[in-house]
Amino acid sequence: MNQFTNEELSALIREATAGDKKALETVLVSVQDLVFNLSLRMLGTFPDAEDATQDILLKIITHLSSFQGESSFSTWVFSIASNHLKNYRKHMFAKFPLSFEFYGEDIRNANISDVPDLTQNVEQSILAEELKLSCTNVMLQCLDAESRCIFILGTMFKTDSRIAGDILGITPEAYRQRLSRIRKKMAGFLKEYCDEYGDGACRCADRVNYAIQNHRINPAQLDFTAAVPKEMLEVREAMEEIDGISHEFSFCKTYQSPEKLKQFIEDFLNGPFFSVVGNA
Repeated sequence: MNQFTNEELSALIREATAGDKKALETVLVSVQDLVFNLSLRMLGTFPDAEDATQDILLKIITHLSSFQGESSFSTWVFSIASNHLKNYRKHMFAKFPLSFEFYGEDIRNANISDVPDLTQNVEQSILAEELKLSCTNVMLQCLDAESRCIFILGTMFKTDSRIAGDILGITPEAYRQRLSRIRKKMAGFLKEYCDEYGDGACRCADRVNYAIQNHRINPAQLDFTAAVPKEMLEVREAMEEIDGISHEFSFCKTYQSPEKLKQFIEDFLNGPFFSVVGNA
């Protein structure tokens, strides 16, 4: 999120609600990456995250005049986005829910040795990175929506427990307790199954062709690796220690918003519905 002082942000919001397109664009651009990254972690796939982000940005636009500055603007945006995403039912994993048991069985029993080379001449290491980012992101879908949101706020955004409690409508103590339990569950699964994050036998490099065969990654469309800022490709973000075990979660990287979202904002500002901001 772009950094503004409270006074600057309040001025931009007043200008936006008064009909200033440039001010509204600045406000939306300042939060679009935040909203997209939260949506991607909550929903699992780029297409679903893009659709949900557009819906949330429209909610921000139509409710912008109600922002009174009683909390930070990012907290206000988180509240709108979290409530929307916890009840979002159009994404793929709402229709085809996952579980840690399903994931574990697939890791143990998948026949990966008989799959032909499907890499389409894309470098193996790049496909392995895509699979790792996709797998760990989709693994979040094994959590229920509330637990997923708690984990994302605490692990990726490192949200203060008081603020996170306000966003989720629970006490700071309940938030901290639930976050600790969820982190242990995630860490336990990775320790059992994942070669990179634990002691497991699952290696992304060995499962690339199996993942392609099952449409989990597409060599012609590498959404995750393409969306990581180039300067971050070699950077590991360490998760804080869990019960003495330090795990690294690559899905804690911040992804760049797709160009579609930038185009969506431009189209909206230049379209016939811009007046909805001032009239909301």
